[in-house]
Amino acid sequence: MKFFIDSADLDAIAELADVGLVDGVTTNPSIIAKSGRNFKDVIAEICRLTPGHVSAEVVATDADTMIKEGRILRKIAENVCVKLPLTLDGLKACNTLSKEEIPTNVTLCFSPNQALLAAKVGATYISPFIGRLDDITLDGLELIEDIRTIYDNYGFETEILAASIRNVNHVKECAIVGADVITAPPQVVKSLANHVLTDKGLAAFLKDWEGTGQSI
Repeated sequence: MKFFIDSADLDAIAELADVGLVDGVTTNPSIIAKSGRNFKDVIAEICRLTPGHVSAEVVATDADTMIKEGRILRKIAENVCVKLPLTLDGLKACNTLSKEEIPTNVTLCFSPNQALLAAKVGATYISPFIGRLDDITLDGLELIEDIRTIYDNYGFETEILAASIRNVNHVKECAIVGADVITAPPQVVKSLANHVLTDKGLAAFLKDWEGTGQSI
């Protein structure tokens, strides 16, 4: 499974990249806006932190302008992946950009049928939002399972990028049902390493070692 970081926090991305836990990054207009910085500058800096795909989202709602914006975004860096909304216009833009060999991430997916359409038009990634489905008492992980089955049935190469990850359990369940990628905030990724028994065991080992008076 690939780990993408859902953030525009350069320090947080760099920290996890140093550990070896960054396969790519996802952003959206809301995340970039919170940084208070120029959109293109932020994307360019993130792209220098990882060789993996960095999703940069269009803001247009009509296909022609999405395509224009997508081409502009792609010029920022070779690892930019153009993020498009799952609308008919977004799908049309995805079809055009995919034929131009520009990586695409079709976002805001909430149903298997939507995921099927994204794969049909050549999306590099489909982003099902599992946390937002959980928020309205639907099963976000069931959506991942359904998409996995559909894609495997027909050999679609579109990768399932599980988004709206809220906790470590989401990550585990996505791995179990076969998501290709998860994108999560830095703190969720860091929390995957935490376990009370790990902390307890390490404390005991260190105490015992200290008692020997030795050093390595």
